[in-house]
Amino acid sequence: MPEKQLIKHNQFAATVCLFITALIWGFAFVAQREGTKTMGPFTFNGIRFVLGALALIPVALLFEKGKSGKTERRRTLIAGVIGGTVLCFASNLQQLGIDWTQSAARSGFITGLYMIFVPLAGIFLKRKTTKFTWIGAVFALGGLYALSIGENGVESLKGDIVLLIGAVFWAAHILVIDGFAARVRPLRFSMTQFWVCALESLVIAASTEDITPAGLAGGAMPIFYCGLLSVGVAYTLQVVSQRHIEPARASVIFSTETLFSALGEMLILREFLAPTGYIGCALIFVGILLAQVRPKAMRV
Repeated sequence: MPEKQLIKHNQFAATVCLFITALIWGFAFVAQREGTKTMGPFTFNGIRFVLGALALIPVALLFEKGKSGKTERRRTLIAGVIGGTVLCFASNLQQLGIDWTQSAARSGFITGLYMIFVPLAGIFLKRKTTKFTWIGAVFALGGLYALSIGENGVESLKGDIVLLIGAVFWAAHILVIDGFAARVRPLRFSMTQFWVCALESLVIAASTEDITPAGLAGGAMPIFYCGLLSVGVAYTLQVVSQRHIEPARASVIFSTETLFSALGEMLILREFLAPTGYIGCALIFVGILLAQVRPKAMRV
């Protein structure tokens, strides 16, 4: 196969894999919601990330062969503890928000706001922020309002606030990864942070939640989906695919995760938002896309 055709073939395959990744992550919100019915958020995430870390072991052995030096192991441990702690906050706030809102679609779109928070955080890191980011933030703010006014329950409003705070931690997690990415092997770093997140979550779960065999058995399918598919399979597809596609395009594809969360809720749970809720979702999605726009002068 000629080189140009091979490049196009790899890019097409990568695009398909990234859409599959976004679909898996989007449908994970449905699985996470089902998981709230049988166990607490810390228990769910603790077990989920144990499975995710185990699933990454063969992937790391395949793609990151070779022994690590003492300096690299130390750096990976430090990065993993920081990343895993931030991930613990982000994932458990998300799971708690899903429990309170009982909506995969709402949770998916509000969590997706981290894509706007990341470029906004660039202001404090002395990075350039475009006008599209600010316009996107306005759209997202209007969407969040429209999404929230359709639900009058106190628990639902509390859930929206928790999910919004969780989105801030997801943005912080992206920045942590960005800060360490060039200095550690990504898969080994990911496994380390997953183990840290799992351990911290299980310690909190043991002291605050009622963990029962019946609850664990009842939530087995959601846990396996989120642990093996959402973390193990999806992350592997992401790592392999992003070698063949530019980051800007990958970010736009990942944003469809929010759409898949709504689709999953409709197809699997047979539940729907109020009309204002879908208007809010549309505004948030437009805001997320606008936040990804970068003038040619800023592209690297």
